[in-house]
Amino acid sequence: MPTFLLTNDDGYFSEGLKALRDELKKLGRVITVAPDRNLSGVGHSLTFSMPLRMRRIEQDFWTVIGGTPADCIHLGYYVILEGQKPDLVCSGINDGPNLGEDITYSGTVSGAMEGRILGIPSVAFSAFGGEVKNFKEIAKVARLITAKILEKGMPENTYLNVNIPDLPMEQIKGFLITRQGRRAYKERVLKLLDPARKPLYWITATEFGWHLEEETDYWAVYHGYVSITPLQLDMTNYDAIKKLEKGLKLSLEVKE
Repeated sequence: MPTFLLTNDDGYFSEGLKALRDELKKLGRVITVAPDRNLSGVGHSLTFSMPLRMRRIEQDFWTVIGGTPADCIHLGYYVILEGQKPDLVCSGINDGPNLGEDITYSGTVSGAMEGRILGIPSVAFSAFGGEVKNFKEIAKVARLITAKILEKGMPENTYLNVNIPDLPMEQIKGFLITRQGRRAYKERVLKLLDPARKPLYWITATEFGWHLEEETDYWAVYHGYVSITPLQLDMTNYDAIKKLEKGLKLSLEVKE
């Protein structure tokens, strides 16, 4: 029976986490370790400056007080599983998509990234749709993908970013392997005043969106497909190496 290590960034109480946990239980044992609060946008951060506490919710289910998704994967792996690798790390289901450059901010994607850093095949699941989502239906699609990963495996040093349209399964057009798209956001920083008339600043987006380019994650979910984007830990821009070697020609020689 396979073992899953499950986390998210919306908090241990989220409907997306519950729905995915219920579906994964049909495939095997699910160890759930999730943050105690919503941490959307926390990115890939580990807590080094303070100790962490875990609270048991029920069997095979813990929340980490003050912890990030990456912290949760560490505690699940080293403490709960005592260094025994699970068959798969799953993160999500995020309440909203993780597309384009947004993956760099995403705690959901970072949970899967941390699993891959620890040498475990990992996948992040996110929902694309309106304000109210049918997570039970979305989780069924996530289970299909999970079962296929268990059957076929995953390339080394790869983790998956999966975005699932909020549609009934019979209305989903299929599954596409996609590349990361590009954001089309307009952002600003609002300056506010607290009751003592001291300034506060709020980073916000005035427009949300992504460029509708073929073969991208956004193009897929916009047209009713499940987007599966393979990501890697090595972020080196190999195409730029020779250009930089030729163009920069840096030297450590000090000219008098």
